[in-house]
Amino acid sequence: MFGFITKPIDSGELMDKIDKALRLSAGNSHNKQQENWRANILTRSQLMENLLSEVKRLAQGDASLFIHGESGTGKELIAQAIHKASPRHNGPFIAVNCSAIPEDLLESELFGHRKGAFSGAFEHRQGLFQAADSGTLFLDEIGDMSSAFQVKLLRALQERQIRPVGSNTSIPVDVRIVSASHHDLEKKANDGGFRMDLYYRLSVAKLTLPKLSERREDISLLANYFITHSDSTYSYVAKGFSNQAMEILLSYDWPGNVRQLQNVVEHVSALATTPIVPANLVERVLQEKNSTMQGLKEAKSQFEKEYLIKLLRSVDGNVSQAARLAKGNRTEFYKLLDRHQLKPTTFK
Repeated sequence: MFGFITKPIDSGELMDKIDKALRLSAGNSHNKQQENWRANILTRSQLMENLLSEVKRLAQGDASLFIHGESGTGKELIAQAIHKASPRHNGPFIAVNCSAIPEDLLESELFGHRKGAFSGAFEHRQGLFQAADSGTLFLDEIGDMSSAFQVKLLRALQERQIRPVGSNTSIPVDVRIVSASHHDLEKKANDGGFRMDLYYRLSVAKLTLPKLSERREDISLLANYFITHSDSTYSYVAKGFSNQAMEILLSYDWPGNVRQLQNVVEHVSALATTPIVPANLVERVLQEKNSTMQGLKEAKSQFEKEYLIKLLRSVDGNVSQAARLAKGNRTEFYKLLDRHQLKPTTFK
């Protein structure tokens, strides 16, 4: 209610009430429009709300931002939110997963190339830096980028220019860089695995995404959203979870974070035969998902065995030399070989 008027109606008072109502309505519409930048991020977690407040503040500037978070926590969604809340929101948002592009193609993908620059370059091709001009370029999993290309990227960021492969001319670009990685880049840089100068260039400000297990109040919200927005190519009947099924979801650790939750819910939705998903179906799907994932202990053992095999092959089964390369002693090295049932003579 905006107010009331009494009879007899005064036309001036009526128009004043209408004017106030229209201003308030326009204000609500403007507020909704302002919140569109975070529309794709569902949360009721105070931890996430604090992060989003930080995102909104940082988005107003033009500095490069780095997002750190485990796989599946929603790093690209945060990058999109930064773009939508920024003065560049009318420009393009271009995302590229650096770990998914072979090293020899990454330079061409980001900087473009000229016709004839290499075998198969049949025409000029614009790179993603140019495609994102006046907007935002999101470099996901940047921690997997080779050291050789890190030098080229650093130069491009410093000079705000890119040089397509096969060209002698640099092209100015106006791009905001948002990068992300599941690696702790600062630690990796301190250990020599990433250029420190590039890290500082990329991480003028750093945002850290919480794991799903740190925002458990969002599990039911997300699960219910995913089950009602499943792939429409299937005739899903599931509309919600039983109390016991939801308890299982809430108590699970979710090592794969939000992405894993979405996959599990979609799997459950495809198998469900009733509108309310029962607990035994959730348990079954989680067990199937877990059975395909190797445990940490098994993964360590497998890596250790493969390392020993590779080491022994490189020294033709010489245990003393292999132990020195492994920075250990012969006694401990023989124990490792016995544990994995490896015989040095096999590699001579």
